[in-house]
Amino acid sequence: MKHIIAIQHTQSVHHTNGMVGSWTDWDLTEIGKKQADNIGKKLKEELAGQDVTVYSSDLKRAKQTAAEIAKYLGTEPILRQELRERNLGKCCGKSVQWLRENMECEEKTVDDRIFSDAESRRDAWNRLLSFFNEIMASDEENIIIVSHGDLLSIWNAMFLGLSVESCSQVDIHGSAGGVSQMTVSDDGKRHVKQIGDMSYIL
Repeated sequence: MKHIIAIQHTQSVHHTNGMVGSWTDWDLTEIGKKQADNIGKKLKEELAGQDVTVYSSDLKRAKQTAAEIAKYLGTEPILRQELRERNLGKCCGKSVQWLRENMECEEKTVDDRIFSDAESRRDAWNRLLSFFNEIMASDEENIIIVSHGDLLSIWNAMFLGLSVESCSQVDIHGSAGGVSQMTVSDDGKRHVKQIGDMSYIL
């Protein structure tokens, strides 16, 4: 049995100042740090006595979330660029309002890019796919993945066996600090236990 816990990083500075997240390297707020600490405490109780591997995006807000959680589990996060948020190109470092006013292309399909130098959803899918396959093939039984909203939406679609094209019609998206629990049984069947549970941050 494989147990996967996917966690969207907790409150970041860009959640409070109207700026774009994406590849801009924002820190957690003090609230976000407390939320991550609460997640760690609860997961320590749930996973007591079990070996756990923690993977995280290398962007600060995910890395800081993962570090707060991992300290309760007696491990260190393994940083992976594949888990970074989707790159939105030239709007990084700018406000959400600037993005809306200057968007070059509306995203209607998985191949559309809001800016010429941005990733499409297919680009992000392809970036994540090798990591997903690695995790699914590994012998690790308890895995925590700390990433971002767009990337975890893609992860959820992959886990459910959906196609990349489904991301044009389906968005399985959570909120900052949401915890999702998934298992893979010994016969390979995938189970989604919960998506984006916000009770962990309290």
